[in-house]
Amino acid sequence: MILDQLVRADLYAAIHPGFASAFEFLRTANLSEMSAGRHEIDGDRMYVVINRMPGRGREGAKFEVHRKYIDIQFGISGTDEMAWLALPDCTQPIAPFEVEKDMGFFKDAAETWVVVPPGSFAIFFPQDVHAPLGGKGDLVKAVVKVAVDWK
Repeated sequence: MILDQLVRADLYAAIHPGFASAFEFLRTANLSEMSAGRHEIDGDRMYVVINRMPGRGREGAKFEVHRKYIDIQFGISGTDEMAWLALPDCTQPIAPFEVEKDMGFFKDAAETWVVVPPGSFAIFFPQDVHAPLGGKGDLVKAVVKVAVDWK
């Protein structure tokens, strides 16, 4: 997991071949004007999901994990709080992993929380189980999904 501000995103561009273009998109797109839902950036290799919804609070946040995509969760407005737990430490799956949706859920207890204010991002890799939407109030965020297998 990585937590930082978009102004320092170039520090992480070399980690993955899609990160430079993901950060460029976050810097240049008019995110606050985009409608909620999925928007293509580079086909199945990279897309963004704009979320406009109230936070669930820490007690309502759900642990999730992905295998095919890395999440870059960027705060547009409202301050989100996200829990993190390493995948090997998760022992309580809610259901089998849904390959088609690239989504698995866990009911393990959160131990580590990070605050993601507007202008900041959190990167979650496949080994990072995370619980977004732990903030309160109205949240607007962009979740850039970057394919792990970049071809």
